[in-house]
Amino acid sequence: MSCMEPRTPSVCMSNMTHMALRLHPGQDPLAELERLAVEHGIEAACVLTCAGSLTKACLRFANSPHATELQGHFEILSLTGTFSRHGSHFHIAIADGQGRTIGAHLLPGSAVYTTAEIVLGILPDLRFLRTHDSQTGFPELDIQTIAKE
Repeated sequence: MSCMEPRTPSVCMSNMTHMALRLHPGQDPLAELERLAVEHGIEAACVLTCAGSLTKACLRFANSPHATELQGHFEILSLTGTFSRHGSHFHIAIADGQGRTIGAHLLPGSAVYTTAEIVLGILPDLRFLRTHDSQTGFPELDIQTIAKE
């Protein structure tokens, strides 16, 4: 059953379990979260918190069709998003050595500097799909409930 109604907020209730992980130097946060979702058959999850650092950030800024790659040393101030084995949507905020902060969509190709300590919320009663939305033209979150056996 879909919780998605056109032009109304999509609201579905679920219990939540948690998963904690640490990424190591050189690992790509987006690739590792997507791999984890497939490996564990995760149907619906969100990032609850993330603290860490990057040496490379692959980003797509708001309303831009192009990727931007930043090299240097960055603190991860926030990583947020929804994901499942069916797809993902992540945003990240990072700060450089002078504390200048930028935020954008997280794309594949970023690299952890020292660590990324991530806590996830797993929603076992839901399924997150990415369905084409004719209003936006993009694959958007389609929240479905998972029928109990």
